Amino acid sequence: MLKSEIIEKLQTKHSNLNNYDIELILKIFFKKIVSSLNDGNTIEIRGFGTFKKKINKEKQVRNPKNNEILFKKQTYKLHFKIGKTLHKKLNNLSL
Repeated sequence: MLKSEIIEKLQTKHSNLNNYDIELILKIFFKKIVSSLNDGNTIEIRGFGTFKKKINKEKQVRNPKNNEILFKKQTYKLHFKIGKTLHKKLNNLSL
């Protein structure tokens, strides 16, 4: 689902808000999630899941073309753990 599709669905559901307001709300929502993850916090949306920032350690890697050894710096990745309610809905289990 695209961001524009989310905006359209919210517009039909909440006709008192215009597209600009809905888009602004989504931008604030996503910006808050990103800033919280950058601060090292975990984001938990009950029934949906948990977002957490994990570390990829520094390591030496090899370029397969020329066997050159390179040094890869520490990076971060996003880890998502699905919530029970969403897991049950996706797998058609009774709640």
